[in-house]
Amino acid sequence: MPHFQDEKQTKVFSDMREKEAEDLAQILAARYELPYVDLSRVIINNNAARLIPEETARKAKLIVYSVDMKNVSIAIQTPHIEGVNQVVTELTRQGYNPTILIASEYGIARAWEVYKEVSHAIASTAGVMSVSNETMQKYVSMIKTIADVKAVVDEAIGSGDVHSLSTVVEIILGGAVATSVSDVHIEPEKETVRVRYRLDGVLQDVVEITHVGYKKVLARIKLLAGMKLNVTHEAQDGRFTIKINDIDVEVRTSVLPAAYAESVVMRILNPKSISVPLEELGMDEYFYKIMTEQIGKPNGLILTTGPTGSGKTTTLYACLKKLRSPQIKIITIEDPIEYHLDGISQTQIDHEKGYDFSHGLRAAVRQDPDVIMVGEIRDEETASVAIDSALTGHLVFSTLHTNNAAGAIPRLIDIGVNPKIISSALNIAIGQRLVRRLCTQCKEEYVPVGKEIELLMRELPEIKKYRPNIEFPEHLWRPAGCEKCSFTGYKGRISIYEGILMDRNIEEILRENPSEREIKEASKSQGLLDMRQDGIIKCIKGITSIAEIERSVGLEESR
Repeated sequence: MPHFQDEKQTKVFSDMREKEAEDLAQILAARYELPYVDLSRVIINNNAARLIPEETARKAKLIVYSVDMKNVSIAIQTPHIEGVNQVVTELTRQGYNPTILIASEYGIARAWEVYKEVSHAIASTAGVMSVSNETMQKYVSMIKTIADVKAVVDEAIGSGDVHSLSTVVEIILGGAVATSVSDVHIEPEKETVRVRYRLDGVLQDVVEITHVGYKKVLARIKLLAGMKLNVTHEAQDGRFTIKINDIDVEVRTSVLPAAYAESVVMRILNPKSISVPLEELGMDEYFYKIMTEQIGKPNGLILTTGPTGSGKTTTLYACLKKLRSPQIKIITIEDPIEYHLDGISQTQIDHEKGYDFSHGLRAAVRQDPDVIMVGEIRDEETASVAIDSALTGHLVFSTLHTNNAAGAIPRLIDIGVNPKIISSALNIAIGQRLVRRLCTQCKEEYVPVGKEIELLMRELPEIKKYRPNIEFPEHLWRPAGCEKCSFTGYKGRISIYEGILMDRNIEEILRENPSEREIKEASKSQGLLDMRQDGIIKCIKGITSIAEIERSVGLEESR
């Protein structure tokens, strides 16, 4: 009991001293006619603190705690301490506009804690943290499989060296690039922190790290992405770029408060993975011919549909690259720009400044383009401008979040577009999903039985109406697993497609506000397969497996 009372008494005295220090700071602020700031109530910006070395800040008893463009806020204890004027002069010389405020010695000392996290990091010229090119190349060349990532991370953590712990982020990122993953998920659980990769659309366990080690990993990620270190109860978004063999790989980062600690998702935007020619996306010969005809038209609207991560952006970029030539002007409005295309004017929306898809599209039309790509149609205003543009001599590409191609038309009607205008503007609606390719090194043949036989018997008669060269298979292929595919049985992904053209049949039923099912039925004469049928053909050809088609679109008959 006495020990508890001593602790309680100590805390009371500490709180009193802190309050007295804040009161004194307010008195000094009034005496020197400077603003007062309570640093316990503000967010310390790590990029701001980094402007002044820790040794200089401690000597002058100050902290640079905020930076906005060229405006910086400096909290000082008193103007008469040696070094304060030199810091202000140096920041002014660098082009900053300093604002001086008075803070307590307690507040400033607490703010210096940020230096523990920024001391080992490297600052780029833009003031954003950067990853060493040599370090990244080292890990990319060293790592071949997901198991390699675990071994290297375990070695770094097992050493107990602070420097080794700080390179865990580089190992995780290097492994992600080396194994061509799209996302890295870091998820704190009760006893440990789990790291997973999304490889070819499916999450795979990589390694587990301790909560103690994760604190340094999380701080490093926040520094890289330009996030606030001392904000832990709010979601934060950031980004940074890593350079590997002269290729800039952008990493979009999201940090979210969770039950045991903040969870992190890093999306790896590798230009290599998104730069796929139209011919290699997975369209069959008939559908590819239709697509080249549609994108060759001088005007009209081409929509791609599907959930997030279904390959819509890759398809749009492939179309733009197919069209790219010195004779035409192409403008894109994106959120974000995922891949930079030579010879194309690309703009990125900025919600904070009120520059959204509809504003960007209106501005783009005034630039006299031939082709426009709008990242996504989300509302009536954007849809109306896109359709008006398609009706006035522009070829417009965009995406819609619907489950399939037939859902694009009801979705446009639902957000307020006149059905009569849709029939005049829309060229084709495309539905797509990504399925994993079977690894060519280890896939194995097998004879289909049971439900797979039933599936083939049910679907093949309909498929053969439009693709008469497809025969009932004697065998199919399934995954096995080898080092080349990280023992998953799959390597890479391919799209399965469906499409609905705007023809007389569709135009006629538009007057009656049709359902998806009615639109799909009216489009059957066009000879375009649905995604399930396209997937089954890819199974017959040994490109993917029945299990993948079931995972992505299901195998039940559409109702």
